[in-house]
Amino acid sequence: MKYVGAIDQGTTSTRFLAFDRQGAVVAQAQREHRQIFPRPGWVEHDADEIWQATQAVIAEALSGASLSARDLAAVGVANQRETTLLWRRSTGRPLHNAVVWMDTRTDALVADFTRDGGKDRLREKTGLPLATYFSGLKLRWLLDNVAGARAAAEAGDLCFGTIDSWLAWNLAGLHVTDVTNAARTQLMNLATLDWDDEILALFDIPKALLPKIRSSSEVLAPMRGVLEGVALAGLLGDQHAALLGQACLNPGEAKNTYGTGCFLLMNTGPRPCPSSSGLLTTLGFKLGDAPAVYALEGSVAIAGALVQWLRDNLGLIGSAGEVEALARSVEDNGDVYIVPAFSGLYAPHWRENARGAILGLTRFATKAHIARAALEATAFQARDIIAAMSRDSGIPIAELRVDGGMTQNELLMQFQADIIDAPVVRPKVIETTALGAAYAAGLAVGYWRSTDDIRDNWAVARRWTPDMSAETRARLTRKWDKAVTKSFDWVE
Repeated sequence: MKYVGAIDQGTTSTRFLAFDRQGAVVAQAQREHRQIFPRPGWVEHDADEIWQATQAVIAEALSGASLSARDLAAVGVANQRETTLLWRRSTGRPLHNAVVWMDTRTDALVADFTRDGGKDRLREKTGLPLATYFSGLKLRWLLDNVAGARAAAEAGDLCFGTIDSWLAWNLAGLHVTDVTNAARTQLMNLATLDWDDEILALFDIPKALLPKIRSSSEVLAPMRGVLEGVALAGLLGDQHAALLGQACLNPGEAKNTYGTGCFLLMNTGPRPCPSSSGLLTTLGFKLGDAPAVYALEGSVAIAGALVQWLRDNLGLIGSAGEVEALARSVEDNGDVYIVPAFSGLYAPHWRENARGAILGLTRFATKAHIARAALEATAFQARDIIAAMSRDSGIPIAELRVDGGMTQNELLMQFQADIIDAPVVRPKVIETTALGAAYAAGLAVGYWRSTDDIRDNWAVARRWTPDMSAETRARLTRKWDKAVTKSFDWVE
């Protein structure tokens, strides 16, 4: 077998890639899917459309590289996390569109459970605050609001899953998830790595509809269809896959993925690291029978999505690629700050009632200043998370490993290094999410012998070093902090 495949099922598109032993891409294809907005704050995906796209990109990638399933040693899956789906066990048909991770329809449920015990009542067990972000309350909402869902669950004919589970069901007939995705449901106990009966009872969720929790890297089953006979051998949430793909194998090593959202994870080793700074304590990954690796995470809901908003809603740019040139046409942000709290603010603030704001506008401000402020907003949000990670872990970040589409933006990457006062490093292979899924699958079947192979494959393509005075950094950060507070409590 020459290669290992990876399905990278993301928020806006689905991709299939194949990698060689050095981690180089030898085949790839991509297909977007619709974003469905039934009401303000609601975001859904058509699960059948995602499955059809998955089959299509697998076939296209293999055909385009003159490969077949016989050329693959194994396949791993990386998926958008927290996106929640129900389907019938008897028919395999979804009951409802998938409720996407950024959807805020569970805000009333969050408020109800917060009133008795506070927002952090489940943090000791799950590492997570009560928030609209996580899957457990999305599942509760579906059970309460989709016709026939509760009855089907009680009859044993209902399956819950995040998108990894949906793909495993269709690829290999399995109802499984892995520890990284299970950790994002707020239903799994971080200590036992199993579903927590007390939380299930609290949320009124029948245990029978939950998938079996497996390692991130193990041979699960042979697949069928276009991947007939190939081992499904890896499942990870996309950000955990990127942590592995970035070779963040030691405590203190951190990565940030810049996509629709922005997700920063730091390896904290074999024990959960509690956070007092609004971060998430989560799983990094679990490779076979080896002990689980834990992580601290900070998530930003709106990063690349803000550039899309400038393009699609405001018409300030014709394509996302134009934003850097427009932002470079001015020397600084002109004292304009954008707080992109379109779905509230995630870590470290956790303000569901915050909403987006543009502040500091004067007649001097132009669309170029707004474009620059949009890019800087992503870097400022990442800076807030890095500062919180250093406080919680006691480990200053020596460098930040980056990946995702926005890392091609040189202006953003330099500003990121400046505002965190640490080097920012982009690897030669930037498809780190898919690569992490491939590594998980390849390790399970012996294609890669150990994590030493992963470490050896990782190489630097571009490094940005800080080039900003401490005085300027302090001034910009102070104004950003002020802008963030202005976005609070907009929703009454």
